[in-house]
Parts: sequence; structure tokens; C-alpha cells
Amino acid sequence: MTTVRSARRIILETGIGSDLRGADYTKAACRAVRDALHHSSLALFQSLDIDPTTMQIEIRIGVQEPDAVDVDAVARELPYGTVVVIPEIGGLDIPYAEYGTRIVVANAAVIARLPLPDGRYAV
Repeated sequence: MTTVRSARRIILETGIGSDLRGADYTKAACRAVRDALHHSSLALFQSLDIDPTTMQIEIRIGVQEPDAVDVDAVARELPYGTVVVIPEIGGLDIPYAEYGTRIVVANAAVIARLPLPDGRYAV
């Protein structure tokens, strides 16, 4: 009999994104998540016959105004899995006086966990 352990972290990717003129924290956050996803290769699901929908994903977004991030929009950047988005203080705001606005920079950490059966994989 195979027992399933609690979910183990299998992927950690980071990314950076910005909005150059609109000061839109959600746009910057979504771009940061896409950047992180472009760094990862998720071939392990097919190779190991794992259902990717079982993945538990935590996205941490660092921006100067965390309450301005639309967490549902950021979560939609992921193609599958159960997604939780946690905005927190971070990133960078750069004044853009010529346009009367600012450039916003977001940092993203995409953390993926999977419940893996005991004895099936060595992690």
C-alpha cells in the first residue's frame, strides 16, 4: 500500500516584471509571474506520470502597494493547480517625473508543491 505524504516543494522560480507608464501593480505582477514561468520546464509531469492539476502553487508578489494587486488576475497566469497569491511589501517604484507617474517593478516567487506517494520518488 502506498501512502501519500504531505505536499513537498518541487519547484521554486523567481521573476521580475514592470509597468513602465501606468503604475499598474497587477500588470507588473502578472509580467513577473510570466517571467518566472519562462524559466521553468515542467516536463516532470509527463515524464513521471503525475497529474499537474494536483500541484499546489503559492505565488508571492513583492510590490510597494500590495493591496493594489488583483490576486485573481495574477492567479490566472498559471495554467493548472490550486493557486494562492500572497502580495507583500517589496519591488520598487521609480519616479517618472516627465510623465507625472512612476515605473513599478514587481518581484515574483512561484513555489510549486506536490503530494508525492511514499516510496515512489526520491526527492
